[in-house]
Amino acid sequence: MGDIVFWTILRIAFVIPALWILKSHIDEELWWLIAIAAVYMIIIHPAIIAKRKFESKTKSIADSIICSSCKHFDESAFLCMKHDKHPTEDFIPCEGLHWEPK
Repeated sequence: MGDIVFWTILRIAFVIPALWILKSHIDEELWWLIAIAAVYMIIIHPAIIAKRKFESKTKSIADSIICSSCKHFDESAFLCMKHDKHPTEDFIPCEGLHWEPK
């Protein structure tokens, strides 16, 4: 999930200066339309797509590992809070030793 936030911030850092420079070269009415379209197409839409991919990937993994029923597991970040690591199908951060039911 952190990479989604990182790339969104990076795209924001690119779009805002580009829109600012573009503002001095075109009419203001057209600039607003371009700004709204750019913010949606370059910032918002890719972030939504990346979040959906992340959720679908983690949903399939969460159903098959023991971590999803542990009280230390954060579903929103798909993270073991006790060990600060992401579980996968092949890797359980505590190897089941610190598993506690929710």
